[in-house]
Amino acid sequence: MVLSCKKLHGRALVSDSAISTGDAWRMPRPPATRRVPACVVVVFALLLPVDLASATPATANVAGSWAWPVEPPYRILRPFIAPATQYSAGHRGIDIAASSARVFAPSAGVVHFTGVVVDRPVLSIRHPGGLISSYEPVIAIVVVGQSVARGELIGHGVAGHCSELCIHFGVRRDGEYVSPLNYLGGIPRSILLPTR
Repeated sequence: MVLSCKKLHGRALVSDSAISTGDAWRMPRPPATRRVPACVVVVFALLLPVDLASATPATANVAGSWAWPVEPPYRILRPFIAPATQYSAGHRGIDIAASSARVFAPSAGVVHFTGVVVDRPVLSIRHPGGLISSYEPVIAIVVVGQSVARGELIGHGVAGHCSELCIHFGVRRDGEYVSPLNYLGGIPRSILLPTR
């Protein structure tokens, strides 16, 4: 049996000696690199002046910093269900029971879209950090391009999405749907525990 010698970035992937010794399927080792001792890294990190307030440009979008878009009490009728793939079934937001029809901006941003999508009035706001929040069925009282502040009245919910008055609240981060509870503070922080 003859194996061809393939190239990987100019280096032989399989050498003739590897074929003869039975190690033909091992990847070549990368060239030796110079490593910096961990104590040097720690000392450098301690000496480096860092302003934590300026280190997080999207501080308005950290977990738990958004306001709920409806008035209390906050009752989730249907949770976020992440789809397995981009086109799979899922529930790309949360349905929140609304005690009144008033809908508020959860965080500062700029109105991105107002209009009707599949027979439902929809309102979307673009927030810093690549986030877009959407609300339906909501009749907007704001216009595209308008800046809104956290807690500002942005529209009125209408019946038709749930068996009771509710608002579907969705969030996209860089185009991917994520749970709005990430920003409302409804998901506890993960804690990694040792396995041994």
